[in-house]
Amino acid sequence: MAQQENKLNRETISCPICLDLLKDPVATTCGHSYCMNCIQNFWDGEDEKRIHSCPQCRQTFIPRPVLKKNTMLAALVEELKKTGLQAAPADHCYAGPEDVACDVCTGRKLKALKSCLVCLASYCEKHLQPHHDAAPLKKHKLVEPSKKLQENICSRHDEVMKIFCRTDQQCICYLCSMEEHKGHDTVSAAAERTERQRELEVSRQNIQQRIQDREKDVKELQQEVEAINGSADKAVEDSEKIFTELIRLMEKRRSDVKQQVRSQQETEVSRVKELQEKLEQEITELKRKDAELKKFSHTEDHNQFLHNYPSLSRLSQSTDSSSINIRPLRDFEDVTAAVSELRDKLQDVLRDQRTNISLTDTEVHVSLSGPEPEPKTRAEFLKYSRELTLDPNTANTELLLSEGNRKVTCTGQHQSYSSHPDRFTDYRQVLSRQSLTGRCYWEVEWRGRGVDVAVTYKNISRAGESGECRFGYNDKSWRLDCDTNSYYFWYNSLGTPVSGPRSSRVGVYLDHSAGILSFYSVSETMTLLHRVQTTFTQPLYAGLHIYPGSSAELCEVK
Repeated sequence: MAQQENKLNRETISCPICLDLLKDPVATTCGHSYCMNCIQNFWDGEDEKRIHSCPQCRQTFIPRPVLKKNTMLAALVEELKKTGLQAAPADHCYAGPEDVACDVCTGRKLKALKSCLVCLASYCEKHLQPHHDAAPLKKHKLVEPSKKLQENICSRHDEVMKIFCRTDQQCICYLCSMEEHKGHDTVSAAAERTERQRELEVSRQNIQQRIQDREKDVKELQQEVEAINGSADKAVEDSEKIFTELIRLMEKRRSDVKQQVRSQQETEVSRVKELQEKLEQEITELKRKDAELKKFSHTEDHNQFLHNYPSLSRLSQSTDSSSINIRPLRDFEDVTAAVSELRDKLQDVLRDQRTNISLTDTEVHVSLSGPEPEPKTRAEFLKYSRELTLDPNTANTELLLSEGNRKVTCTGQHQSYSSHPDRFTDYRQVLSRQSLTGRCYWEVEWRGRGVDVAVTYKNISRAGESGECRFGYNDKSWRLDCDTNSYYFWYNSLGTPVSGPRSSRVGVYLDHSAGILSFYSVSETMTLLHRVQTTFTQPLYAGLHIYPGSSAELCEVK
């Protein structure tokens, strides 16, 4: 009876919103009681509707009621607290579908706080208390709440499985070890757990070591990123300063030219205007004289005409027509031509230096996997195609460049090239403007007796007839001889015959970082002629050696 009375009292003095004992209790006009904060917060959410209601009976109030603390109910709550009365468990204390429920609770079960591997039961906080108080129960193994406790019971013998069969790799009970697992390699589950735990720790150590190694790699890569960013930022900053200075110099030169032109303009205009004024004065004088002569010519008296004729004033000396010379136009054209020549030279310089400034020479390759596979089809090769042009400053004087410096022909006649330290003086050779790093592919179309298709380091010698200047006769260049009858590969003065189908087009594939250089005969299909595997230590340049009467062109491939 007392228990039922306590339940009634608990329900009476619990807040319907928070389900806890009333705090600062208030009562609405409909007779329901709430914690002051709970009902205020509830009504705060209804302010926008301008209608406030009771959470239990839904009676509405307009305007919002002003609530005052119910001192009698508050005193009752305080008095009941002294008797040890507590509020009913909140809904979140009860076990839901996904929770582990207490096996002891009756009616609506509370959430389990722990599960016991000895009792094979789960307990809420209240029913777990004996395991903390009773000496025999203190020895039981408590774990986090689990729904799988019954998996520890042998389905055949209804016994706890405390043994592990290593033969069959499964947990069994004692009776199983005496029957179908008799003679098997068995140990206690605890012993097997200890062994597996040891293996687990070794695995964890290996994983942790790998984590440390990878973190170290990540740190090094981050440092590399910072170094790259720092170097790039400095390069940008320095180049900005240099280009700013260059622009300033160009602006000054532009201003000087403008000032010189305007000064010359002013001088010439002044000279021309001065001459113009003299001519206008002469015209005025001539018109006056013409009018005088006209009047005199109409004298009817012959004697008077003859008498006065000698007294006519003589014409002043005419302005020399040779002084009328429009020189400024040609002078200004000369200035324009000089500026245009300066522009062309500057473009040549910038074009020559473009590959030296190219970031491809300083690529950063970071790969956690192996090298990429070499392309198989022409379409795959064309993904790495490079548009190359030939450098006039390297061309031998018997070579004529055309087609936008993509085609070279051996004319046998001396070309009027300017002197340049990069020029091949004795061998009919020429290099590309662009340097080659990373993965590159290009094709050469040739005509005539034959050509040599090569790649070389930039520091190959240029002057003289020694092998240090000739493609394939040193350790700085690799070359494939192509003529109408055969192929031959040369490196460091060592020649190798190469077999393959004859074609007027040769494809060259370079994987600089992997040290791969391949030559292909290109027609309807691609046939590998020769492949080199080495280590490239510098950026490479495409090279061509042209036989007399022959030509070669760096193809535009897409």
